[in-house]
Amino acid sequence: MIEPIAPLWNLAPMTTKKPRTPQEKKALSYANDRRSDFGESPHAARKSIPLRKAKENRKARHEADQALRGLDRLDEAAADLVESSVRQDVARVGGWTKSPDATLSEHLDRQLKRRVKFDRDGVD
Repeated sequence: MIEPIAPLWNLAPMTTKKPRTPQEKKALSYANDRRSDFGESPHAARKSIPLRKAKENRKARHEADQALRGLDRLDEAAADLVESSVRQDVARVGGWTKSPDATLSEHLDRQLKRRVKFDRDGVD
């Protein structure tokens, strides 16, 4: 006889999920699914988000390097203060921050308004 790896009394009981109606599934999808709304190709975000983060980090490292390069012109107390603050404070410069995409319901509302306006005015 083959022994089970874990004792059977240790297994958590399986719970069954309540079946959802198609209407409930659609409402959940409208609330939870997201669409890109910043006017960029959805595939470009895979590259642009890491690129922007890298640029911000380079900017922070550059400012720290500039502060450390000016140490020879300062007196010893000021140089110690600058050096310790550069090493301890990893202050991000700011600039770009990642923002969440729009929910599917917001995206579809915006699309519908554009479509109605285009049909009415004949202009996008």
